[in-house]
Amino acid sequence: MNSFERRAHQLGYRSIAGIDEVGRGPLAGPVVAAAVILPPDYKNREIKDSKQLTAKKRDSLSEIIRQDALSIGLGVVEASFIDEVNIFQATLVAMKEATLNLSLTPDYLLIDGSHRIFVSIPQETIVKGDTRSVSVASASIIAKVCRDRIMEIYDRQFPQYNFSKNKGYATEEHREAIKKHGHCKIHRRSFIVKDKSLLHVNAEMDF
Repeated sequence: MNSFERRAHQLGYRSIAGIDEVGRGPLAGPVVAAAVILPPDYKNREIKDSKQLTAKKRDSLSEIIRQDALSIGLGVVEASFIDEVNIFQATLVAMKEATLNLSLTPDYLLIDGSHRIFVSIPQETIVKGDTRSVSVASASIIAKVCRDRIMEIYDRQFPQYNFSKNKGYATEEHREAIKKHGHCKIHRRSFIVKDKSLLHVNAEMDF
């Protein structure tokens, strides 16, 4: 899991940040990205793609990563901006924001996926990077835990949608809640419009 980091170190880079995002698919809530710089030759066999971990395990690993990492940056892009620019562009913005929010400036980036971000730092994209790079996997865990906690806060504001359980994803329960209550300020209107099962939601029911 640290072969990409080792190779970058061999090329002379010293401050390597892994970057990943969560929340591309939900009907509600932000997209959240994290950037994580780990110590050289860092190893932790338990760190893996956040989707392969239970919520309890993600929480415990998130605390370990926060203790061990040299620097962590977060980027949060809310639903209104996602609607304005589209989810792809919003994801790149969140990743850039996470990178710029690192307290330690990286000299090399390992980015999950196949798209580079708009910063003047040498970077490498890694398809399925959250299963192949410890830095990227760590970023996926940090981003997921952060986003889940944001959605739990939103659940207290809008309990009718049960965001603490569905985290904004398009579960049947969530769809039925939108049909009954309309959308709230954290729903991605562009996503709702594209969801054929929600074509008849009253757009005026917004709060």
